[in-house]
Amino acid sequence: MFTCKTTNMHEDFCALTHALDLELNRRYGKEQALYDKHNVLDPIETALIGYEDNLPVACGCFKKIDDTTVEIKRMFVQPNYRRRGLSSRLLLELHAWAEECGFLYAQLETGKGQPEAIALYTKMGYAVIPNYAPYVGMENSVCMRKVLRS
Repeated sequence: MFTCKTTNMHEDFCALTHALDLELNRRYGKEQALYDKHNVLDPIETALIGYEDNLPVACGCFKKIDDTTVEIKRMFVQPNYRRRGLSSRLLLELHAWAEECGFLYAQLETGKGQPEAIALYTKMGYAVIPNYAPYVGMENSVCMRKVLRS
């Protein structure tokens, strides 16, 4: 896999996140509507697209929360390309990019219905934290945080 640093407005990133949204709607049904508004991002310059054989197969991005923390968003790998380590590689690149930008922490939100995502983030050094805004009180949310560097 090779990756391309881009914006979240890139057509390949948009196509991948559309596929992500379809998958989340299949997994969570009506409950997903509560989360859709939190998955709409303003234009950002910190998106990655992963390509295999010139096909866009994976994506992720981060957005600034404050001067020390980013939020990892829109992580997705096309189903036919899963179980190959692509999400780990993409996440490592996002972490390195965030560190280069001076951030110390990464946090994220995922759902209880995504045990494979929770396992990935745990393997990558994330720990569960209390739900942060806007996920406070949302029963399905699992929020996690990682120290990028000390």
